[in-house]
Amino acid sequence: MPINATKQSLLNLPRSVKRGVVMYCDVLICAFSVWLAFGLRLDQWGDFQGQQWIVLIAAIGFSFPLFISFGLYRAIFRYVGSAALASMARVFIIYTGLFFCTFTLLGVDDVPRSIGVIQPILLFIGIGTSRYFVRYWLGSINNVQKSFQRAQPVALIYGAGSAGRQVAAGLSSNKEMLVKGFIDDDPYLQGRTINGISVHPNTGLHDLIRRLDITDVLLAIPSASQNRRSEIIASLNGCGVRVRTLPGLIDLASGRVRISDLHDLDMNDLLGRAVVPPEVGLLEKNIRDQVVLVTGAGGSIGSELCRQIIKFSPKSLILIDSSEHSLYLIYEELKRALIGLEDDRLARVGDDQDSLLHLALPIKLVACLASVRDSDLLRKIFRAHQPSTVFHAAAYKHVPLVEQNPAEGIRNNVFGTFTCAQASLECGVSNFILVSTDKAVRPTNIMGASKRIAELVLQAMADIKDDHSTNFSMVRFGNVLGSSGSVAPLFSAQIAAGGPITLTHSEVTRYFMTIPEAAQLVIQASAMAVGGDVFVLDMGEPVRIHDLAVKMVYLSGLLVKDQAHPLGDIEIAVTGLRPGEKLYEELLIGDNPQPTAHPKIMKAHEEFLSWGDLQQELEKLNLALEACDAQLIRGMLKKLVPGYQPNGAAVDWNGGGGILNHERSI
Repeated sequence: MPINATKQSLLNLPRSVKRGVVMYCDVLICAFSVWLAFGLRLDQWGDFQGQQWIVLIAAIGFSFPLFISFGLYRAIFRYVGSAALASMARVFIIYTGLFFCTFTLLGVDDVPRSIGVIQPILLFIGIGTSRYFVRYWLGSINNVQKSFQRAQPVALIYGAGSAGRQVAAGLSSNKEMLVKGFIDDDPYLQGRTINGISVHPNTGLHDLIRRLDITDVLLAIPSASQNRRSEIIASLNGCGVRVRTLPGLIDLASGRVRISDLHDLDMNDLLGRAVVPPEVGLLEKNIRDQVVLVTGAGGSIGSELCRQIIKFSPKSLILIDSSEHSLYLIYEELKRALIGLEDDRLARVGDDQDSLLHLALPIKLVACLASVRDSDLLRKIFRAHQPSTVFHAAAYKHVPLVEQNPAEGIRNNVFGTFTCAQASLECGVSNFILVSTDKAVRPTNIMGASKRIAELVLQAMADIKDDHSTNFSMVRFGNVLGSSGSVAPLFSAQIAAGGPITLTHSEVTRYFMTIPEAAQLVIQASAMAVGGDVFVLDMGEPVRIHDLAVKMVYLSGLLVKDQAHPLGDIEIAVTGLRPGEKLYEELLIGDNPQPTAHPKIMKAHEEFLSWGDLQQELEKLNLALEACDAQLIRGMLKKLVPGYQPNGAAVDWNGGGGILNHERSI
């Protein structure tokens, strides 16, 4: 049988069998150490004479209870480390004391007194050697297997504080990654060594990385500001290293750090954004002890709104979505999250899963499989549950798909919003918040135009506030990283597949924000609404998509393949702008945004149609949708949204006459 197959068969034995094998080997080591101690002391080799057998019995009788008590048989021997060594040292001290008292101080006939010192030394040399032999011999199988897959990663840890030291200690125990040094900004630490690992200055990183053949840099700077993290990440661009960050605090505390525990940088690191902490008072205002309803609850923004909402104890949360799968996923996720908040109740039910199924949730969750275009069903849901706050996140948002299916996109985005707003009016909803988009500003695509009309619906409804008590508002923001259709997960998948990364244009820029930050700001903006407000989130500086792609390649430890670097790893391919796609997005139609109480939320003043005029135009738009006439639909959008400038041919793949190059007047 090959050696590696023998090792693997030993590793596959049941733990109890392996423990028995180790105990049997320890018995043999005890016997051999006693025999060897007598041979060395008496200078003759042979059988035990007289009461010399007592030494063997005492060796086994003293050692095994101590081994068991100190956990020497609980250790995984191929991962023996400093903790196991410390346990063996404590056992050695106690064992030597017992043996010395018995055979050196008290004495036994036929047993030289020096045996009380010689035998413990020989025993623990044997025990220690056996443990480290097993660690080396069995542990090498993993290294052999990995060597055929890839070379062992070699890392620098950025930050020589307590977090960095814990990461280094955790990685050293499993041998998956070799830590060759720390980097630290503190001049006092630079040039020193910590646990045998050198601390390097934060200058000359490119040369240091090249000299040490570094493959990974691990950020262990939890207290650093976002600006400082961004500076560090920028300094590592082009170094050809993969940049990752700390595992969870629980793993750090327990010392169980493996490569799989390390995280790639989050979206805030990629964007270099500093997130403003949310104001709890604004988050709670329209949520605590109230009935909250979220449409599009299974989508990227809708689901994150739900996650944020349950943190502030609504009376009940109503989820509406037309996708069965998406609704099921968020409903089950929220149930698990709520059950996790009920530690005292869980303690009472224990592991009884039947009891867990009947456990009352602290917040009432209701999942409604419904379309926002079904007015009758929506009214029934609103009347049954009487929500006080509605977050309307349901929308078709993928620009190319809506461009190719304009009638369905408009029915969902415009008339779905109209239907939800009407149901809110009839049922006395206090606050109705539309989740809008920067693509509604001077749109070049059907999706953006439809969202601007949805805004017009709410602005017009808010303008007749004397007839109702519903507070209508909308929140407009740009792209969210990590959402379905976002470039970040697409680029990550393309990098993992070896490229190429596909860009529609090298100069495309977009505003970006993470999903949790966007959801928190939407909730806070809703608490400041007085009626008809168009809130605009501060998205920071626009990001060039090409630069984001290059950064993601570099931070994955790879190089961009281009004319300057023909031997690079990942190519960036430009495919051309898609129908309806803009090079640049805007957040404001006008030029005079007003500040609010929140530094990241502004208020825009946008022109709109009166409710009477808008109703007439919506009726015409609906007739165009029923006729499934793509060019007529486009003409109506131009009339309703003055800034709408389509940049492609009219098309409807759902039977709207195919591609139409000429527009008919209305």
